[in-house]
Amino acid sequence: MPQLPGAFSFLDYAIFAGYLIATVAVGTLFFKGQRDLKEYFLAGRSMGSVLVAMTILASLFSGISFLAAPGEGYANGPVFFLVNLAFFVATPITAMVFLPAYCQVRFYTAYQYLEERFSSPLRTIASASFIARVLLWLAAATYAPALALEQATGMPLWFTILCTGILTTLYTTFGGMRAVIWTDVMQLVVLFGGQLAIALIAISRVPGGLGQVIELGQAGGRLDLSLSFDPTVRLTLWGLLIGAAFMHLVQMATDQVSVQRYLSARSMAVARRGLWLKLFMTLPVTAVFYGTGLVLYAYYQVHGDPMAAGHISKPDQILPYFVVHELPRGLPGLFIAAIYAASMSTISSGINSLTSASLVDFYQRLWPRPDLNERTQLSLARRLTLAYGAIVILLAFLVERLGTLLEATNKVISLIGGPLIGLFLLGILFRRTTARAATIGWAAGLVATIWVCFGTEISFLWHAMIGCITTVAVGCAVTSIAPGPGGPSPATPRNVAVIAK
Repeated sequence: MPQLPGAFSFLDYAIFAGYLIATVAVGTLFFKGQRDLKEYFLAGRSMGSVLVAMTILASLFSGISFLAAPGEGYANGPVFFLVNLAFFVATPITAMVFLPAYCQVRFYTAYQYLEERFSSPLRTIASASFIARVLLWLAAATYAPALALEQATGMPLWFTILCTGILTTLYTTFGGMRAVIWTDVMQLVVLFGGQLAIALIAISRVPGGLGQVIELGQAGGRLDLSLSFDPTVRLTLWGLLIGAAFMHLVQMATDQVSVQRYLSARSMAVARRGLWLKLFMTLPVTAVFYGTGLVLYAYYQVHGDPMAAGHISKPDQILPYFVVHELPRGLPGLFIAAIYAASMSTISSGINSLTSASLVDFYQRLWPRPDLNERTQLSLARRLTLAYGAIVILLAFLVERLGTLLEATNKVISLIGGPLIGLFLLGILFRRTTARAATIGWAAGLVATIWVCFGTEISFLWHAMIGCITTVAVGCAVTSIAPGPGGPSPATPRNVAVIAK
């Protein structure tokens, strides 16, 4: 890719390095306080609602969003911001339906519920699905800052992917969940402030200001929103409101990355307040993220489009291009470091959750060792963290084949997550559903989602909904044909696993 003048100055490199060192330092501060898995995975169940809200938001909107949202706004307009309205559907469902199933018995992972409600094999299937999906998601999160740094400095993509993965894995291994939460909070503040500053600077350099930005957006079709009911149209109002609600449920209700944060709260009431706080924090954050893309589109309509000129090859590169070539010295280093470190925060969250799922849902259950003390289990958790970090680095080199970051991450979420939502809903809402019916329903949902994703032109917004509805419908049908005793109420599980003390 051609590289124009305006790359990092010495000051930018110094700020960039200093910021990353500070992030890693914060991440390792909590090493000495770790004595057991409860502290390592759940931060001692001591977090308040504000911290829970900020860490959930940071884990879902981080370095990927910092690049993908402006890239989407620049290429297609900011209408994807309306996807956040679907949170008003997903949040109350998560708070009222899913949280009681997880918190009343103090689980460590979301998938322990499925064993209590259905069977051990279904818990294994769900946890394995989560691991596969999050590995792909984290690969995208590793690729995001590498893409930004390649555009900003000319550093090879492979080099920055290795740096991201190695640094993140190290501080996650030593810092545990408490380090993950506090670095999440720090990165969220820096990301939002940085994105807002970029938008304001770009607006100030567009003749006519915000009014001209809107006019240019309208002229370029960037503010158009389809009301079509055709599911093959990429973005429609109905897809953003209905289909996206199911995508949000994947991450909010069945994803160990989010569930682990609910379980780190002092109580279910605190976790529920954190969920609602997160909802109202999301709207201004994402409005700035997607709005920045429209502002950059207008700016480059006036000053010459770098993508049309061949200076960048993907819309996801527009933000780092602007930062490096248009901002004063020092600021590019800070903003690129923010992207880099926020992605590290997201990766650390995911790796920690992968480790907890692997240790609790697989190792402790399938290969029980009563003689293992907490210190030995903690050592095992750290080794698993290192292993997952290595796998994420390898997968990151494949991400660019999945399309833009926005579509890549949402395809990954929907492909495996849609049937998983259906599996949980079968357990929580349909008391008569048997383990056999739920398993057949999940398999049907997975097949349907794979076919829709790779065999049709249906928009990615609908994939999770199709997988979920297919799973529930088939599960209920099988139950009606071959009814069984069903399972216990979510509030009265058969047994509580040993780990859930």
